[in-house]
Amino acid sequence: MPKILLAQAAETLTRRLDQLARVSDERGETTRTFMSPAMGRANALVGRWMRAAGLRVHEDRVGNVIGRLGGAGPRAKTFLLGSHLDTVRDAGRFDGALGVLLPIAALEVVRDLGIGLPFNVEIVGFSEEEGVRFSSAYLGSKGYAGRLTRSDLGLRDPSGVSVGEALARHNGRRLPPPRAAHSPDELIGYLEVHIEQGPVLESRGLPSGVVSAISGQTRARVVFEGSAGHAGTTPMALRRDALACAAEFILAVEAIAKSRPPLVATVGWIRALPGATNVIAGTAELSLDVRHPLDARRRSAVADLRSIAQKIARGRGARFSVKAAQDNPAVTCSSDLTALLARSVRACQGRSLALPSGAGHDAVIMSSLTPVAMLFVRCRKGLSHHPDEFVHPRDLEAALGIVVDFLTRMAYRL
Repeated sequence: MPKILLAQAAETLTRRLDQLARVSDERGETTRTFMSPAMGRANALVGRWMRAAGLRVHEDRVGNVIGRLGGAGPRAKTFLLGSHLDTVRDAGRFDGALGVLLPIAALEVVRDLGIGLPFNVEIVGFSEEEGVRFSSAYLGSKGYAGRLTRSDLGLRDPSGVSVGEALARHNGRRLPPPRAAHSPDELIGYLEVHIEQGPVLESRGLPSGVVSAISGQTRARVVFEGSAGHAGTTPMALRRDALACAAEFILAVEAIAKSRPPLVATVGWIRALPGATNVIAGTAELSLDVRHPLDARRRSAVADLRSIAQKIARGRGARFSVKAAQDNPAVTCSSDLTALLARSVRACQGRSLALPSGAGHDAVIMSSLTPVAMLFVRCRKGLSHHPDEFVHPRDLEAALGIVVDFLTRMAYRL
């Protein structure tokens, strides 16, 4: 494979990542949420790059931008690549976006090398994965895979707008949950390229690694209800402080996770009401995120945390409730696709490392539609969901070479 061609493609990829990062709902940072104006502009920009690579482009009913390279024949199946174009607030340039823009660059290299693919290719930029606006992730890939439910459509953002209402505005009318974009027998599989979001590849001195499995994840909203009261006149022994319940619970979450590796558990946000300096909190709401590669151990931890929360509430004269927002099982990547990807990794960087993903990805949902594989790319200090997120251009070039090699192997295998 001509190194000069890969180097040029990597330079183009770097420029596009920088350009896309400037498409934002907030000045001075990168923030794109589901169905926001910035997401519309991002889809238009990515769509132009897809067309430049020879893909036919359209946007589906849930805001996913889709580029298709067809022409492989009436009976040819389709191979999917993609990731998400939405971001967390004040995000970096690479999370999600890399998995959409790198495949575009890879297809441009395949075209320039004159390699004919005996299958169709579809690149998908999913409209939502992060769960920022509606506190529930994967709305884009759920829509594409036919997994978006009426319950999902009923989720509301902090302004009271539901997912269904946001989609109705996007489409000009209310629509039922969409069907899957493809039947499983039309597909070969799905590959997602993503930054590692961890330090393992950097510690091993490797540009890329192959994902073996994706941890299962539970997200929930926890509420403690006590009794508001005057901070100066309510004796300590008579208080039913909801925020104190939450504080005790947060420490319990940390303790449970530390005692059961590789379990991870996180409280990412908390809100106390009425939220005044001189008033005891009557209500405390907080998030809970629990992940483990084994579903049974994750569910056991969630059950234990529920029992602990109930005990804390009873001991402080408060009430406790929990509502699950998301429950995704662990996903094992396709052994066939993963083995082929590992061969490409070894051919391009000498050795391949298999590693699990503690983060969730669109591949979780896509695994319900077709076999999945994932390629992790080294990121500096494992930093992600942060403006300082960084992938060295040499690692971009290496990952690009791996994907081109993988598509070539796919072509000759089929």
